[in-house]
Order: sequence, then structure tokens, then C-alpha cells
Amino acid sequence: MSIFEKLGKGLGISSKSIDVEEYMNVAEMDDVDVMHEPADHYVKPVALQQQGDVELIKKELNSNNIILMNISEMAKRPNTLKGVIDELKVYVDRMNGDIARIDEDKILLTPGKVKIIKTKRSAQRGAQSR
Repeated sequence: MSIFEKLGKGLGISSKSIDVEEYMNVAEMDDVDVMHEPADHYVKPVALQQQGDVELIKKELNSNNIILMNISEMAKRPNTLKGVIDELKVYVDRMNGDIARIDEDKILLTPGKVKIIKTKRSAQRGAQSR
């Protein structure tokens, strides 16, 4: 007898009435994080693959989420990438957000009133200031 059958019997539910696989595959479960409580804001990774992804990024920024954008796919089209980055720079400036390149393939975008510190500090200098 499985643990679900034992629990079901203890709660007065027959094992035939609960199909755990069916329950876990319900479409509503796709967006549920059962390990954590909902947050006010999220850091969301977005792979920039086409021009249409810009609208998704703007929507997420409007929801006060932070975007970690992967540009590796669009880097193959430098002119398109430059246009998209310019458009996003204007957008985040207008909403009082920020944008910064993290590495070769990653750009961080923040919503309004969230700024990125762009000066690099060494770990040793940071430890001395404590």
C-alpha cells in the first residue's frame, strides 16, 4: 500500500478518487511555486531571440521585475541587437530604471527606482571598509 493510499484511508478518501499524476499535471500548477511564498517582485531570465521579446521585457519591467537578459542569440545580428538595446535604454531611462552589461552575453535591466552600482570594488577593499 502506497503512502497516498494510507493517507487517503486515514482521511476517509478512497485511492480511486485521487489521481496524483492528474493533479500534478493540471495546467494551473505550471505557474505555482510550491516551495516558496509569492514575492512582490522577481528576477526573471529572458533570452532575447527576436524583436518581439522587447514587449515581454517592457511588460516585466512595468510589473517591477528585474530582468537578466541573455543576448547571445541576437548577438549574431549586431545591428538588430544595437537597435533593441537602444530602445530598452530609452525605456528604462524614462521609467527611472537602469541597465548594465554584466558580461559578454548578459544584460541586467531594472524597473523604476532600482539602480545598478556600476563601479567595481575588489573583495579586499570591500572587506577593509567594514
